[in-house]
Amino acid sequence: MFHVSFPGIGIDVTIDRVAFSIGSFQIYWYGILIAGALLLAVLYAYFNAASYGVERDKFFDCVIVGIITSIIGARAYYVAFRWDYFSAHPSEIIDIRDGGIAIYGAIIGGLIGGLLVAKLKRMKFLPILDLTMVGFIMGQAIGRWGNFFNQEAYGTQTDTLFRMVSEGTGGVAVHPCFLYESVWCALGFLFLHLYHRRFQRYHGQIFYLYLVWYGAERMVVEGLRTDSLYLPFSLFGYDVRVSQLLSLLLVILGIILLIKNRKKKETIAISYSPKSKKKAKG
Repeated sequence: MFHVSFPGIGIDVTIDRVAFSIGSFQIYWYGILIAGALLLAVLYAYFNAASYGVERDKFFDCVIVGIITSIIGARAYYVAFRWDYFSAHPSEIIDIRDGGIAIYGAIIGGLIGGLLVAKLKRMKFLPILDLTMVGFIMGQAIGRWGNFFNQEAYGTQTDTLFRMVSEGTGGVAVHPCFLYESVWCALGFLFLHLYHRRFQRYHGQIFYLYLVWYGAERMVVEGLRTDSLYLPFSLFGYDVRVSQLLSLLLVILGIILLIKNRKKKETIAISYSPKSKKKAKG
């Protein structure tokens, strides 16, 4: 149980990590929010697959495998960079109810599994990446609230307007990094979805924009966090946050790809009327 306050905006709430129990087994809000975020991402893909030029039935084979590999990837990424702890507590490696998963690990794992299935089914990768990342960033916006219920993924001490205080922060006002990322991802979802509808010129453009949009935010917000995963070695004498470095590389990659393809234009059938959708499927 946490008593959480946002004194700058006058909000005080009491939260419990446990949503409900089945006998002695406790169901956490963290898991419910992650599962809900995943479900909404899948529903987005279901209703919008045709407009991205993706075959719905084949795509869901990719989704099934991608979900499994994203969970594995998310935990494996976190465990790998916290191996000093998990090597001494191996029984906790598969216990994710208290958190301990990494977004970048989920993305990497999900893409590896999903794209392997896509290759087997001879599907084009770029339309799949466009569709997947719009659904994923929506899921990120929702899933980050699991960190709120666990009172984790917060930042350094601050006196800014949106500062947060709770027992989980040791009674100190801190940056609610989960909130910053949730809001940024929600805006990113709206931006990418509307850009797809009105301005997308070629397959892959939405994916490249995602790399820049999310990478830029994560690069900044990661620098505020107190629970970052670090490289096991120093670079130029500095301890480097893994996600911050990876975010920088993704932003650079996204910008390069956008510039490289700036004159590219393809025919992308984006329509929303039942008649047009039927034609697009055929």
